[in-house]
Amino acid sequence: MIIQKSENPRISSFDPENFSFGNTFIDHMLICEYEDGKWGEPKIVPYGPLGFSPAMMGVNYGQACFEGMKAYKDENDDVFLFRPEKNYSRINKSATRLAMPEVPKEVFMEGLKTLIDLDREWIPKGEGMSLYVRPLIFATEEVLKARISNKYMFAIVATPAKSYYSEPVSVRISDHYSRAANGGVGFAKAAGNYAASFYPTKLANEEGFEQVIWTDDTSHEYFEESGTMNVFLRINDTIYTPKTSDKILDGVTRDSFLKLAEKRNIKVIVGDVKVTEVVEAFDNGTLKEVWGVGTAVVTSVFKALGYQDRILNLPVLSDEESFAISLKKDLTDIQTNKAEDPFGWRFKVEKNVLEKA
Repeated sequence: MIIQKSENPRISSFDPENFSFGNTFIDHMLICEYEDGKWGEPKIVPYGPLGFSPAMMGVNYGQACFEGMKAYKDENDDVFLFRPEKNYSRINKSATRLAMPEVPKEVFMEGLKTLIDLDREWIPKGEGMSLYVRPLIFATEEVLKARISNKYMFAIVATPAKSYYSEPVSVRISDHYSRAANGGVGFAKAAGNYAASFYPTKLANEEGFEQVIWTDDTSHEYFEESGTMNVFLRINDTIYTPKTSDKILDGVTRDSFLKLAEKRNIKVIVGDVKVTEVVEAFDNGTLKEVWGVGTAVVTSVFKALGYQDRILNLPVLSDEESFAISLKKDLTDIQTNKAEDPFGWRFKVEKNVLEKA
């Protein structure tokens, strides 16, 4: 691996109390190029723009996918990743579906650890704070032909992160637009999935909702996801969540919530979640809470559901009463090294690069 350290690091001007998630970037990034049927040597270089042509195939034909993951810093300034092998497996699953080459494990894992170690000072410490890490693959061949590209780039960039949604949000249950279709790429973190969601979300925003609960593409009778998150709901003391499929992302946070719920002996049903049954549960008073989970947000509690011409205002629960908040605390305590990790999810990033450079 080639490491080119920044001659003008910006870390000295980074204020962990005052930054913007998503457009504040760490000093370095990883890039690795694919050509002639093989991946080249990965490089860690100063963060900055790269030169590409508008004819680049990733822009024109959409061969692009990504991952979302986080690094955390505990009170002793030790740094941890959370279940990185899941992100490694999933980016290659996405790449395969989009006819892109898989990234070798050593490129992904060693590149990730080295980058995080090199820029560990960028990881803010404290409640809800982390470093959001974005691995991505995209086609770079410059040719206007609708075919599989012969050139690609794998990259990792990162931005400091804080709490995404600090307050409960309102969501619109979609009865027209869908996020994905059978046989499509809904299970992959394909860039185009997100582009297609923006317009329906814009319409929901104009109605006063922060996000959309996506329903199935054929009948709009079943919950699928919410915004960019997996969706959970609680009826009485049972948690329900849609089963994963070729339309629903197999979220790392989703899987972690399921295992943490099992550890708490909470009954969980993974299967079809029918919209009318959720509305019926609201009407008879058994719908206790609905929430979304994902890497960026961890947990977003919903305060109201918009369904057709109705607004379903959900009960206000204390943190102790809420399954969503209790499970979030269990998860974040493991992520930030405040609790034992019985699952082996936490991955310590050892200090190597700076000491050996």
